[in-house]
Amino acid sequence: MKVSVVIPAHNESHSIGRVITSVRNKVPGCEIFVVNDASTDDTVKIAQEAGAWVFSHPYNMGNGAAVKTGIRMATGDKIVLIDGDGQHNPEDIPRLLEASKNYDMVVGARSPRTQANILRRCANFMYNILASYVTRRKIKDLTSGFRVVDRKTVLNYLSLLPNTFSYPTTITLSYLRSGRSVCYIPIHAGKRRGKSKIRLLRDGVRFFLIIIKISTLFSPLLIFLPVSFTSFMIGMLYYAYTYLAQHRFTNMSALLFISSVIIFMMGLISEQITQLRYDRLDNGG
Repeated sequence: MKVSVVIPAHNESHSIGRVITSVRNKVPGCEIFVVNDASTDDTVKIAQEAGAWVFSHPYNMGNGAAVKTGIRMATGDKIVLIDGDGQHNPEDIPRLLEASKNYDMVVGARSPRTQANILRRCANFMYNILASYVTRRKIKDLTSGFRVVDRKTVLNYLSLLPNTFSYPTTITLSYLRSGRSVCYIPIHAGKRRGKSKIRLLRDGVRFFLIIIKISTLFSPLLIFLPVSFTSFMIGMLYYAYTYLAQHRFTNMSALLFISSVIIFMMGLISEQITQLRYDRLDNGG
Protein backbone atom coordinates (compact mmCIF):
# COMPACT_ATOMS: atom_id res chain seq x y z
CA MET A 1 0.00 0.00 0.00
CA LYS A 2 1.61 3.24 -1.18
CA VAL A 3 1.10 6.14 1.21
CA SER A 4 1.13 9.87 0.51
CA VAL A 5 1.24 12.45 3.30
CA VAL A 6 -0.21 15.91 2.60
CA ILE A 7 0.74 18.77 4.93
CA PRO A 8 -0.92 22.16 4.32
CA ALA A 9 1.27 24.93 5.70
CA HIS A 10 1.07 28.68 6.13
CA ASN A 11 3.85 30.28 8.16
CA GLU A 12 4.71 27.07 10.02
CA SER A 13 8.52 27.42 10.03
CA HIS A 14 8.57 26.83 13.79
CA SER A 15 7.24 23.26 13.45
CA ILE A 16 7.20 22.04 9.83
CA GLY A 17 10.70 20.52 9.88
CA ARG A 18 10.01 18.51 13.02
CA VAL A 19 6.68 17.28 11.62
CA ILE A 20 8.24 16.12 8.33
CA THR A 21 11.10 14.33 10.08
CA SER A 22 8.72 12.56 12.44
CA VAL A 23 6.40 11.53 9.58
CA ARG A 24 9.32 10.06 7.62
CA ASN A 25 10.47 8.09 10.66
CA LYS A 26 7.03 6.66 11.37
CA VAL A 27 6.02 5.97 7.74
CA PRO A 28 9.20 4.95 5.88
CA GLY A 29 8.94 5.13 2.11
CA CYS A 30 5.96 7.49 2.01
CA GLU A 31 5.88 10.52 -0.25
CA ILE A 32 5.47 13.80 1.64
CA PHE A 33 3.88 16.84 0.02
CA VAL A 34 3.96 20.21 1.75
CA VAL A 35 1.57 22.67 0.15
CA ASN A 36 2.83 26.11 1.02
CA ASP A 37 -0.09 28.53 1.11
CA ALA A 38 1.93 31.68 0.39
CA SER A 39 3.95 31.65 3.60
CA THR A 40 6.02 34.75 4.38
CA ASP A 41 8.52 32.98 6.65
CA ASP A 42 11.04 30.15 6.04
CA THR A 43 8.43 27.38 5.73
CA VAL A 44 9.46 26.46 2.16
CA LYS A 45 13.19 26.37 2.88
CA ILE A 46 12.82 24.28 6.04
CA ALA A 47 10.37 21.85 4.38
CA GLN A 48 12.71 21.30 1.44
CA GLU A 49 15.69 20.76 3.74
CA ALA A 50 13.65 18.17 5.64
CA GLY A 51 13.15 16.24 2.39
CA ALA A 52 9.54 17.02 1.44
CA TRP A 53 8.17 17.87 -1.97
CA VAL A 54 6.98 21.49 -1.77
CA PHE A 55 4.35 23.16 -3.93
CA SER A 56 3.60 26.83 -3.34
CA HIS A 57 0.39 28.73 -4.02
CA PRO A 58 0.99 32.14 -5.63
CA TYR A 59 -1.17 33.78 -2.97
CA ASN A 60 -3.00 32.72 0.19
CA MET A 61 -5.92 30.54 -0.93
CA GLY A 62 -6.89 28.88 2.35
CA ASN A 63 -6.25 25.68 4.25
CA GLY A 64 -8.87 23.71 2.32
CA ALA A 65 -7.40 24.83 -1.00
CA ALA A 66 -3.97 23.62 0.13
CA VAL A 67 -5.41 20.23 1.06
CA LYS A 68 -7.13 19.90 -2.33
CA THR A 69 -3.89 20.78 -4.11
CA GLY A 70 -2.03 18.14 -2.13
CA ILE A 71 -4.67 15.48 -2.84
CA ARG A 72 -4.45 16.17 -6.56
CA MET A 73 -0.66 15.83 -6.46
CA ALA A 74 -0.60 12.67 -4.33
CA THR A 75 -0.10 9.30 -6.04
CA GLY A 76 -0.49 6.97 -3.05
CA ASP A 77 -3.35 4.54 -2.50
CA LYS A 78 -3.93 6.14 0.90
CA ILE A 79 -3.54 9.83 1.68
CA VAL A 80 -2.71 11.04 5.17
CA LEU A 81 -3.81 14.61 5.92
CA ILE A 82 -1.96 16.15 8.84
CA ASP A 83 -1.52 19.76 9.97
CA GLY A 84 1.89 21.37 9.92
CA ASP A 85 1.53 23.20 13.24
CA GLY A 86 2.74 20.31 15.38
CA GLN A 87 -0.57 19.57 17.12
CA HIS A 88 -0.89 16.11 15.59
CA ASN A 89 1.50 13.37 16.59
CA PRO A 90 2.85 11.45 13.54
CA GLU A 91 3.23 8.42 15.82
CA ASP A 92 -0.54 7.97 15.42
CA ILE A 93 -0.31 7.60 11.64
CA PRO A 94 0.35 3.81 11.64
CA ARG A 95 -2.78 3.26 13.75
CA LEU A 96 -4.88 5.33 11.37
CA LEU A 97 -3.43 3.56 8.33
CA GLU A 98 -4.17 0.14 9.83
CA ALA A 99 -7.81 1.12 10.42
CA SER A 100 -8.07 2.58 6.90
CA LYS A 101 -7.85 -0.93 5.44
CA ASN A 102 -11.50 -1.41 6.39
CA TYR A 103 -12.88 2.15 6.14
CA ASP A 104 -13.19 4.83 3.47
CA MET A 105 -11.96 7.47 5.91
CA VAL A 106 -10.29 7.32 9.33
CA VAL A 107 -10.32 10.41 11.55
CA GLY A 108 -8.05 11.15 14.47
CA ALA A 109 -10.56 12.14 17.15
CA ARG A 110 -9.12 14.54 19.71
CA SER A 111 -10.01 14.36 23.38
CA PRO A 112 -12.08 17.42 24.44
CA ARG A 113 -9.46 18.20 27.08
CA THR A 114 -6.85 18.78 24.39
CA GLN A 115 -8.98 21.13 22.25
CA ALA A 116 -7.91 24.73 22.82
CA ASN A 117 -10.00 26.87 25.19
CA ILE A 118 -13.40 26.31 26.80
CA LEU A 119 -15.28 28.36 24.17
CA ARG A 120 -13.90 26.29 21.32
CA ARG A 121 -14.65 23.07 23.18
CA CYS A 122 -18.28 24.16 23.59
CA ALA A 123 -18.50 25.19 19.93
CA ASN A 124 -17.05 21.85 18.75
CA PHE A 125 -19.47 20.00 21.03
CA MET A 126 -22.46 21.81 19.47
CA TYR A 127 -21.15 21.17 15.95
CA ASN A 128 -20.79 17.47 16.74
CA ILE A 129 -24.37 17.32 18.06
CA LEU A 130 -25.81 19.07 14.99
CA ALA A 131 -23.72 16.98 12.58
CA SER A 132 -24.74 13.78 14.36
CA TYR A 133 -28.41 14.72 13.83
CA VAL A 134 -27.81 15.39 10.14
CA THR A 135 -25.90 12.17 9.50
CA ARG A 136 -27.77 9.94 11.99
CA ARG A 137 -24.39 8.74 13.27
CA LYS A 138 -22.41 9.80 16.32
CA ILE A 139 -19.61 12.13 15.29
CA LYS A 140 -16.77 12.34 17.79
CA ASP A 141 -14.68 15.09 16.17
CA LEU A 142 -16.12 17.02 13.25
CA THR A 143 -13.28 19.50 12.73
CA SER A 144 -10.17 17.33 13.08
CA GLY A 145 -7.68 17.90 10.28
CA PHE A 146 -5.84 14.63 10.98
CA ARG A 147 -7.29 11.85 8.83
CA VAL A 148 -6.58 9.12 6.29
CA VAL A 149 -8.59 8.82 3.08
CA ASP A 150 -8.62 6.53 0.06
CA ARG A 151 -7.33 8.51 -2.90
CA LYS A 152 -9.77 7.19 -5.51
CA THR A 153 -12.72 7.87 -3.23
CA VAL A 154 -11.78 11.34 -2.04
CA LEU A 155 -11.24 12.62 -5.60
CA ASN A 156 -15.02 12.35 -6.13
CA TYR A 157 -15.62 14.85 -3.32
CA LEU A 158 -13.04 17.55 -4.09
CA SER A 159 -15.57 19.76 -5.88
CA LEU A 160 -17.61 19.95 -2.66
CA LEU A 161 -14.74 21.00 -0.41
CA PRO A 162 -14.39 24.71 0.45
CA ASN A 163 -11.05 26.52 0.40
CA THR A 164 -11.24 27.36 4.10
CA PHE A 165 -10.63 25.61 7.43
CA SER A 166 -14.12 24.10 7.24
CA TYR A 167 -13.05 21.41 4.76
CA PRO A 168 -12.98 18.67 7.49
CA THR A 169 -16.62 19.44 8.27
CA THR A 170 -17.62 19.20 4.63
CA ILE A 171 -15.78 15.98 3.83
CA THR A 172 -17.05 14.23 6.98
CA LEU A 173 -20.70 15.09 6.31
CA SER A 174 -20.35 14.30 2.61
CA TYR A 175 -18.88 10.86 3.28
CA LEU A 176 -21.46 9.89 5.89
CA ARG A 177 -24.50 11.16 4.00
CA SER A 178 -23.43 9.38 0.81
CA GLY A 179 -23.01 6.05 2.60
CA ARG A 180 -19.22 5.99 2.99
CA SER A 181 -17.70 4.33 6.06
CA VAL A 182 -15.94 6.55 8.61
CA CYS A 183 -13.96 5.42 11.66
CA TYR A 184 -12.75 7.48 14.63
CA ILE A 185 -9.45 6.69 16.33
CA PRO A 186 -8.74 8.48 19.67
CA ILE A 187 -5.63 10.65 19.57
CA HIS A 188 -3.97 13.19 21.82
CA ALA A 189 -3.57 16.61 20.22
CA GLY A 190 -0.65 18.66 21.49
CA LYS A 191 -0.59 22.40 21.92
CA ARG A 192 0.00 24.15 18.64
CA ARG A 193 3.09 26.25 18.13
CA GLY A 194 2.39 29.74 16.95
CA LYS A 195 -0.92 31.57 16.75
CA SER A 196 -4.10 29.83 15.64
CA LYS A 197 -5.49 31.04 12.33
CA ILE A 198 -9.07 30.03 13.19
CA ARG A 199 -11.37 32.77 14.52
CA LEU A 200 -14.15 31.41 16.73
CA LEU A 201 -16.96 33.76 15.63
CA ARG A 202 -16.10 34.08 11.94
CA ASP A 203 -15.23 30.44 11.34
CA GLY A 204 -17.90 29.24 13.77
CA VAL A 205 -20.64 30.79 11.66
CA ARG A 206 -18.98 29.34 8.56
CA PHE A 207 -18.92 25.83 10.09
CA PHE A 208 -22.62 26.12 10.98
CA LEU A 209 -23.52 27.21 7.44
CA ILE A 210 -21.43 24.37 6.02
CA ILE A 211 -23.39 21.85 8.08
CA ILE A 212 -26.69 23.27 6.82
CA LYS A 213 -25.39 23.37 3.24
CA ILE A 214 -24.18 19.77 3.22
CA SER A 215 -27.33 18.51 4.93
CA THR A 216 -29.45 20.13 2.23
CA LEU A 217 -27.19 18.61 -0.43
CA PHE A 218 -27.37 15.06 0.90
CA SER A 219 -30.45 14.85 3.16
CA PRO A 220 -32.64 17.93 2.62
CA LEU A 221 -35.73 16.60 4.40
CA LEU A 222 -33.83 16.67 7.68
CA ILE A 223 -33.78 20.47 7.28
CA PHE A 224 -37.02 21.12 5.41
CA LEU A 225 -39.22 18.86 7.53
CA PRO A 226 -38.55 20.51 10.92
CA VAL A 227 -39.05 23.96 9.37
CA SER A 228 -42.30 22.82 7.74
CA PHE A 229 -43.53 21.24 10.97
CA THR A 230 -42.66 24.37 12.97
CA SER A 231 -44.55 26.57 10.53
CA PHE A 232 -47.57 24.27 10.70
CA MET A 233 -47.61 24.17 14.51
CA ILE A 234 -47.30 27.95 14.78
CA GLY A 235 -50.20 28.23 12.36
CA MET A 236 -52.28 25.81 14.46
CA LEU A 237 -51.51 27.66 17.69
CA TYR A 238 -52.25 31.03 16.15
CA TYR A 239 -55.50 29.72 14.65
CA ALA A 240 -56.55 28.32 18.05
CA TYR A 241 -55.83 31.70 19.65
CA THR A 242 -57.74 33.75 17.03
CA TYR A 243 -60.64 31.28 17.01
CA LEU A 244 -61.07 31.45 20.79
CA ALA A 245 -60.47 35.21 20.99
CA GLN A 246 -62.07 36.46 17.77
CA HIS A 247 -63.99 33.45 16.40
CA ARG A 248 -62.35 33.71 13.00
CA PHE A 249 -59.66 32.22 10.73
CA THR A 250 -57.03 34.84 9.91
CA ASN A 251 -54.85 35.40 6.86
CA MET A 252 -51.75 34.84 8.99
CA SER A 253 -52.90 31.33 9.88
CA ALA A 254 -53.57 30.60 6.22
CA LEU A 255 -50.12 31.92 5.28
CA LEU A 256 -48.42 29.70 7.86
CA PHE A 257 -50.34 26.60 6.73
CA ILE A 258 -49.58 27.26 3.06
CA SER A 259 -45.93 27.94 3.85
CA SER A 260 -45.61 24.64 5.71
CA VAL A 261 -47.01 22.74 2.71
CA ILE A 262 -44.74 24.58 0.24
CA ILE A 263 -41.63 23.97 2.38
CA PHE A 264 -42.53 20.27 2.71
CA MET A 265 -42.99 19.90 -1.06
CA MET A 266 -39.67 21.68 -1.68
CA GLY A 267 -38.06 19.14 0.64
CA LEU A 268 -39.53 16.26 -1.37
CA ILE A 269 -38.27 17.75 -4.64
CA SER A 270 -34.84 18.28 -3.09
CA GLU A 271 -34.75 14.62 -2.04
CA GLN A 272 -35.24 13.61 -5.66
CA ILE A 273 -32.44 15.92 -6.79
CA THR A 274 -30.25 14.50 -4.03
CA GLN A 275 -30.72 11.00 -5.44
CA LEU A 276 -29.13 12.20 -8.66
CA ARG A 277 -26.09 13.33 -6.63
CA TYR A 278 -25.86 9.91 -5.01
CA ASP A 279 -25.93 8.28 -8.45
CA ARG A 280 -23.20 10.59 -9.68
CA LEU A 281 -20.92 9.80 -6.73
CA ASP A 282 -21.59 6.07 -7.03
CA ASN A 283 -20.54 6.26 -10.68
CA GLY A 284 -17.31 8.09 -9.78
CA GLY A 285 -18.49 11.42 -11.12
